Amino acid sequence: MVSKDQRRRQLAREKYARQQQRRTAAQHRARRRNAVIAGAVAVALAAGGAVYASTALIGGDDRTSDAAAGSHRPDDPCRTPAKGSPSRQTWKKEPTMSVDTSASYAVKLATTCGTIGLKLDAGKAPHTVNSFAFLARQGFFDHSRCHRLVDQGIHVLQCGDPTATGSGSPGYTIPDENLKDPRLKGGVYPAGTVAMANSYDGRNPKTRNSGGSQFFLVYQDSKLPANYTPFGTITGGMDVLRKIAAAGATEPDPQTGNTAPHATVVIDRATVTKS
Repeated sequence: MVSKDQRRRQLAREKYARQQQRRTAAQHRARRRNAVIAGAVAVALAAGGAVYASTALIGGDDRTSDAAAGSHRPDDPCRTPAKGSPSRQTWKKEPTMSVDTSASYAVKLATTCGTIGLKLDAGKAPHTVNSFAFLARQGFFDHSRCHRLVDQGIHVLQCGDPTATGSGSPGYTIPDENLKDPRLKGGVYPAGTVAMANSYDGRNPKTRNSGGSQFFLVYQDSKLPANYTPFGTITGGMDVLRKIAAAGATEPDPQTGNTAPHATVVIDRATVTKS
């Protein structure tokens, strides 16, 4: 027969075990939440650079894995990519400036999910537009996968890395530009913004001016520090971006924190025309 004292100790052990389980679960949720936050701000990551973590982006995310939640991966809303391989070409230095700062440049991103149109602002971001146009004409973006979708805290689709790892680059860097654009009021990149990713760490000025080929498309107003060159606007295809976002993102990569789109988003061809 169990004495009252033994019963009391047994209940105490069971209570302690429950507390430990809750503590472990809370730690697991915190790790997942931090990974999502890292994924949100990892839009700053390019060419193996550091990530600038902004408290303005902190937000919880208690998503569990598809298996644990008993759900299934959403259907891929996009078609099979066109035949071809991503570019492996790199250059030792930024291309010679040839952009016409008084002209308008239109971009057509023919993707597996639909066409996305952009208008580039050469007058405010000449180095960025010049580089983007150069890379597009070299076929650098063709057959490259848009490797990151962030749908928590900020809302962006990131493209422009032929390696689809988040560390690819054209081999050179370009200067930050247009960071005081009045459209970035209140630390918000408004929906429809096209901006460059970079490896600025938020502290060391030597990590400034580190943009390359990776760019992101803002499909919903996103609170971000004004560290990423805004160089254009989305003129068509917001429905395409919403379709991609609706399909959701993968779980954060345990190494990088990156969250890839479930949709197969590949730029079959990128073209730039001057008008």
